[in-house]
Amino acid sequence: MDDARIATKINNLRMDRYEAMELIAGWGIGGVHITAKDPFAPEMLSKQQRKDLVRHVESLGLTISAIMRWGGEVDLAEEDGWEEAIEQGKDLLELAADLECGIWGAHVGIMPWETDDPGWERMVRGMEALAKHGESVGACVAIEMGPEPPRIVRRLIETIGSEAIRVNYDPANLVIWPALLAERAGEEYDKEWALEQYEPVEGAATLAEYVVHCHAKDAIVKPDGRWQEVPLGEGWIDFERWVGILEDSGYDGFYAIEREVGDDPVADIRAAVDYLRAL
Repeated sequence: MDDARIATKINNLRMDRYEAMELIAGWGIGGVHITAKDPFAPEMLSKQQRKDLVRHVESLGLTISAIMRWGGEVDLAEEDGWEEAIEQGKDLLELAADLECGIWGAHVGIMPWETDDPGWERMVRGMEALAKHGESVGACVAIEMGPEPPRIVRRLIETIGSEAIRVNYDPANLVIWPALLAERAGEEYDKEWALEQYEPVEGAATLAEYVVHCHAKDAIVKPDGRWQEVPLGEGWIDFERWVGILEDSGYDGFYAIEREVGDDPVADIRAAVDYLRAL
């Protein structure tokens, strides 16, 4: 893989964000993936500070691949907090536009599988509001994969019909979430059913035309049904096949390393860079 298309989520390095940028610039990769929280939350950055951040990143030879916020604390299918979430989402779209990446990656909630579920209407209404604002400012919300299969995400995108609703494809989340949802429901995890329904690798073909950003992450589910994030190449994701599906479909964006566990994040993420380079 071309170094220029590899990015990393800098907060995963667990160090000062600016020091993290300098570190990864020294690795020769092309992108920095920013979490839009302290010190880069929308309310903490003036218009000038946003311009300064972009120029600083560029001075290091890097590009902001995307911003990220909403890791599961917001659910647009639920009534509670819905209006506040939409307003925050608009602020995040404006931040993505100002930082010149134009991509805000987010878990937007758990989409109902059936369209007659009241949550489906709320989800559609919320995403329509975000799409309208994204179109006006020149940014998109890239739905992060996980709680629902690719076909459900595709149905939502095509229901909205806006280029401001796109996908941040994380194949490991499609391994993790079925196990997580089974645990929450007090049900036994069914590996065969989960892989057939959620299609961690093959689902890329379902959504390829809508993918604008990717997370490079790997995971397994243990025999007892507990999920575990693991280093790239040590889990259930066939990265060569997954990347091949996306590339054959015309995807030319970033693969941003997301490593949320581990005792030595710098070594783990550096190893992930080397793994992607070898693809």
